[in-house]
Amino acid sequence: MLLTITTTHPPAADIGYVLEKHPARVHEFELSGGRAFVFYPEATDARCTVALLVDIDPVGLVRGQKFESGVDQYVNDRPYVASSLLSVALGTAFKSALAGRSRARPDLALTPLPLEAHIPVLPSRGGETFLRSLFEPLGYEVEATEIPLDAKFPDWGRSPYFRVTLKSTRTLQSLLQHLYVLIPVLDDDKHYWVGDAEVEKLLRHAGDWLGEHPQKEKISLRYLKHRRSLARDALARLTAEEESDDTEAESTAPEPQLREQRLEEKTSLNAQRIAAVSATLEALGSKTVVDLGCGEGKVMAALFKLKQWERLVGMDVSLRSLERAQDRLNLDRLPPKQRERIDLLHGSLIYRDDRLKGFDAATLIEVIEHLDADRVAALERVLFEFARPNAVLVTTPNREYNVRFESLPAGQFRHGDHRFEWTRAEFREWCERQVARFGYSVSYHGIGEDDPELGPPTQMAIFQLAVAS
Repeated sequence: MLLTITTTHPPAADIGYVLEKHPARVHEFELSGGRAFVFYPEATDARCTVALLVDIDPVGLVRGQKFESGVDQYVNDRPYVASSLLSVALGTAFKSALAGRSRARPDLALTPLPLEAHIPVLPSRGGETFLRSLFEPLGYEVEATEIPLDAKFPDWGRSPYFRVTLKSTRTLQSLLQHLYVLIPVLDDDKHYWVGDAEVEKLLRHAGDWLGEHPQKEKISLRYLKHRRSLARDALARLTAEEESDDTEAESTAPEPQLREQRLEEKTSLNAQRIAAVSATLEALGSKTVVDLGCGEGKVMAALFKLKQWERLVGMDVSLRSLERAQDRLNLDRLPPKQRERIDLLHGSLIYRDDRLKGFDAATLIEVIEHLDADRVAALERVLFEFARPNAVLVTTPNREYNVRFESLPAGQFRHGDHRFEWTRAEFREWCERQVARFGYSVSYHGIGEDDPELGPPTQMAIFQLAVAS
């Protein structure tokens, strides 16, 4: 299967900086079902074309999977037509461009370019009309030519295959995101199991445009392999994100279980928390980390991108949350060496557990406020006395800042499951007790915009052993 992308933006060959692929070389990548190659059929200042060629191994594609016996295991259209296999190759070969990053030319990555994408064989289960209904609302000029199944046998019926050219002026990231999402939507199939991680991918690559697309329901359903619960979740989250961008506050408070998320979305507070925790652990030089109350794995996913980690473990009492974390982290598809670095544990934070020993650092991110007072006391011994990591990071809401959330009723907590929320003085008092009892030092840092009167919305304590034990 083949995809070519052409630009005439001078100097055209500079698109190689955005793709981070030199035009004078052939670049090769290993895939689960074959290999991908990136090369440039032409590369001049006036015109540059980059090609992504995917060579599928039909035997390797089905190895380890359970199929009914038959020649159709190996003889089918998968090696020839654009499908989810091409999307995976695109995400592998053009990872930085898909994310909108370019180390050498960040300005060019953000510049709209005249682009022409050509796919020689693109299946459209829904015909030309459906194909156009996906790309034309996004601003593309679409050229589609049906490819006959066999000109000698017209009785075979209409072909689902088209030769397609898409033309538009836009950023390269935008084009790649549209192709990444819509190719498997057109094919109406995926070659791998689909779970919660696919919802995250859909929102990551389509969150900026899917909410306004007239085919958003069908796109979500097909992309998520007709798993209606996942499609409903994706669309609900798109709607929530759109509402959080409104300049006016909502007239009524959201449901308790959504309150904290909705409140903090407006300040991107969760993203700031994760960034602060990642930067702190990186500065400490921690190579083994356990995330206590890891939930759906959002902190772990951020930490796993950093190369310094030798071991990363998450623990949570909720099996459902651990299943979502496993999907988010793609544990079942990680290469063996990477899979050895990461693990998920089912367990409680209030019981002594030898599996928590021996870590450089432990994180407790927005967890402690969910525990009853007697359980906080148990957690203190489990964490600081028995597990005893060299460093402990604890974040928790600053209750004083709550008055700045206009949609939060007075006297209520940010989340319906919070048992308490500490003021800055109360948090420091708790931290100083742990220092006195367990031999740690502590420093304090704010996360989010620091209000001169009320402090930051999130407060973080960094505990460190004076002598590692």
